[in-house]
Amino acid sequence: MNHRHHSYWQQLLLPPILGTALVLAWELLYRSGAYPPFLIPAPADVGSKLLAVIADGTLWHHTLVTLQEVLPGLAVGTGGAVVLGYLIARSTVLAQILTPYVVALQAVPVIAIAPLLVIWFGSGLTSKVVICALIVFFPMLVNTIVGVRSVPPDLRDLMRALEASRWQTLRHLEIPAALPVLMGGLKVSATLAVIGAVVGEFVSARAGLGFLVNSSRGVFDTPLMIVAVLALSALALALYGLAALAEWWLLAWQRRSN
Repeated sequence: MNHRHHSYWQQLLLPPILGTALVLAWELLYRSGAYPPFLIPAPADVGSKLLAVIADGTLWHHTLVTLQEVLPGLAVGTGGAVVLGYLIARSTVLAQILTPYVVALQAVPVIAIAPLLVIWFGSGLTSKVVICALIVFFPMLVNTIVGVRSVPPDLRDLMRALEASRWQTLRHLEIPAALPVLMGGLKVSATLAVIGAVVGEFVSARAGLGFLVNSSRGVFDTPLMIVAVLALSALALALYGLAALAEWWLLAWQRRSN
């Protein structure tokens, strides 16, 4: 019990301690004068810029735009990956046919084809959603295949002996058995989706956190650029946290069984 209590306080205190140390190191680097202020601004300047863009609504507007790209892209990419991954895991023939094409698609960097996707789907929301979906697709596909194939063969034999239908096998065996791996893939995909949105906004956008990074870079507004990067990190952490919370809730039955 004491060990758990000690571990809890470690998890609670170590992140803010590390964050404070990083800010202090940043302040020392700024005060050293080794870099001009437009390259390494003071932490106080970044804090002032953060408060300013929150107050005037700029940060909320661009964050909402990026979120509107991330959430549909995450849903489309992970949903398509789960369906195709299940089909590949359950069909040897389909795996042999589709695997080379899936691997070839993954081998092409999304950032290299992002301009082409913008040409095809326009500079609006659709192209950003497609980029997000593509960047999360492969990790979720692999996790789905691994999860479904990890179901113990003797349990499959038991379901067949009980004359369970395909739907009953999926619902009562395959989904519960693959769920831990699937939720791990979802947590990774949640952070990758933010990267996909930034890639799309770098190529062509009039709003969004990636656009904010790009535009502030063009005018050497380094504090605003840092604020936008921190907002992207916070957004990715929030999505990861929601996925982790969903994992905790969905896998509660495993903790009860242990």
